[in-house]
Amino acid sequence: MPTPRIRNALVLGGGFAGTLAAYVLSQVADTVTVVDRDRFADEPTDRKGTPHARHTHALVSGGARALADLMPGLIDSLLAKGAQRIGLPDRYLALTPYGWFHRRPGTQYIIGSSRRLLEWTIRSRLPDGDQLRFVEATDVLGLTGSSAAVTGARCRDRATGEVIELSADFVVDTTGRSSQAVDWLTELGLPPVHQVTVDPGIFYTTRIFRAPDEATQDFPAVNIQANPALTTRSRRSGVLIPIEDGQWTVTLSGAPGSQPTLDEEGQRAFAASLPDPTIAKLIAAAEPLGPAFGFRAHANRRRYFERLPQWPRGLVVMGDAYATFNPVYGHGLTVAARAAIALRDGLAQHGADGTQQIQQSIAAAADDAWTMATTQDLRFPQTDCPRPGRAARLQYAFQDWLGRKAMNNPTIAEAQIDVFTLSAPATNLLRPSILLKALRTPHKDGLNTPPFSDEELRVLDPTPS
Repeated sequence: MPTPRIRNALVLGGGFAGTLAAYVLSQVADTVTVVDRDRFADEPTDRKGTPHARHTHALVSGGARALADLMPGLIDSLLAKGAQRIGLPDRYLALTPYGWFHRRPGTQYIIGSSRRLLEWTIRSRLPDGDQLRFVEATDVLGLTGSSAAVTGARCRDRATGEVIELSADFVVDTTGRSSQAVDWLTELGLPPVHQVTVDPGIFYTTRIFRAPDEATQDFPAVNIQANPALTTRSRRSGVLIPIEDGQWTVTLSGAPGSQPTLDEEGQRAFAASLPDPTIAKLIAAAEPLGPAFGFRAHANRRRYFERLPQWPRGLVVMGDAYATFNPVYGHGLTVAARAAIALRDGLAQHGADGTQQIQQSIAAAADDAWTMATTQDLRFPQTDCPRPGRAARLQYAFQDWLGRKAMNNPTIAEAQIDVFTLSAPATNLLRPSILLKALRTPHKDGLNTPPFSDEELRVLDPTPS
């Protein structure tokens, strides 16, 4: 049965999640209006309203497949524009607390791309003509309607201060972490929304580099993870991802007391202080392209809208307005893509009146990423939240046991990568076949050094031997 048409749809926020929502709604709505506090350029660019957009964004394969399902051909378009398909673990060298992963072919991957290229490629899929309208440089003040149904939003033009009401049959809030949806709903008479925050206190810096001439087109990504089992309070990590135009995006992160600085010398020193000096050696061989940018990472925060006993018709909340994640895990883009699939499928199944069911599906799309981020962050003493109890410590012991087994068993490693890329549920790691293989696998660490090829090693040390 075809989805009933929506006359007027309204998307609050035109970032990554908002663009996906606008695309979904353009398939079922006569008109779609997108409200954003920024103005949109006619070319790929970083917007003022998304200061974190300059930092490394990895689209894991679970999200890439969701986008390909939503917009067929999109990933091919990204790759044609220079984005990189980085296979896991054959082109992704990862240092875990248990050693370096072995390189081997796999079915999962990440897409290395700047945020501006990714958003621009997605925005180019939006329809032309009168169906889609952008209301730019405009703030959202609140929702209109009642506790039973949302009928639009109150907005204010940033230049003139004029307040206008935009009416709609269907509203999607994608205004990001700054969303006031919790307050807007209480103003409509709904009860308070339960919220949970797990703040790792991470600060990170990113700089773009021109890859050295010795680096081939398929040079691997490098990820050096922090080790929660160390007795020191340091939480330092770094990641280098090849992106378009022969560039590397390098992000260094640390918790209070061990934060990276923005100056070039300080960044090099910080990279050298990581559990392995590989990233420091690589950026020493590369050419910096512009300054470094710093950002205080958003805390993991989740708003449980789906638990309200009553949910208004005509409203959905998705993207960072619903849940935010520690960016070091690279799951935010994928959760937004999965939420867009939930929106599309929910509209097809329940229609525009089924917003409560759609909101529940959006919540389910975030569950695994939320569990992974918060469970890992709770292991570090710097994280601001109640300390985990005995049950959590037993869970950590199991994670360490299975993680070490994965170093020497490709089946376990592949299962972990499936979960990390949000391509399989976390419960897959509890399958009897996986546990049996873990019991039969030697309990020893992975590689002591990163598994570069001889050609790749020349990038780290181009001096002839």
